[in-house]
Amino acid sequence: MQFITSNFFPISLAIMSGAMILWSMLGSRVRGIKDVDTNAALQLINHKNAIVLDVREPDEYKSGHLLNAQLIPLGKLNERIGELAKYKDKPVVVVCRSGNRSGTACVTLGKQGFTQAYNLTGGMMAWQKANLPTQK
Repeated sequence: MQFITSNFFPISLAIMSGAMILWSMLGSRVRGIKDVDTNAALQLINHKNAIVLDVREPDEYKSGHLLNAQLIPLGKLNERIGELAKYKDKPVVVVCRSGNRSGTACVTLGKQGFTQAYNLTGGMMAWQKANLPTQK
């Protein structure tokens, strides 16, 4: 018991670090986000006719985006969600720069009844790293 009281701070720090690592690994599942890597995203796009929703800002989009991606910045998603209504039961691959904003967008889409919203893990950075095609 003396060991614990003498080393309370390092033990607490280790427990909190472990919890943060666990949350980063399981947080998406808890929030209802379906993550896909670039290969799975390609399969959805090519074989399931998934649409690609880019939630970055217009300047980011203009610098390069997935082929045929529809741009709706995350900040405007709630007001423009009606534009996507016909895709509620179809696969939607959501992309941003790194996968964070697109994760938030997937949660928003899920709350609006979209049953197949997929977050592209790593976003455009992962897509470009895999040398997959983009357009400007």
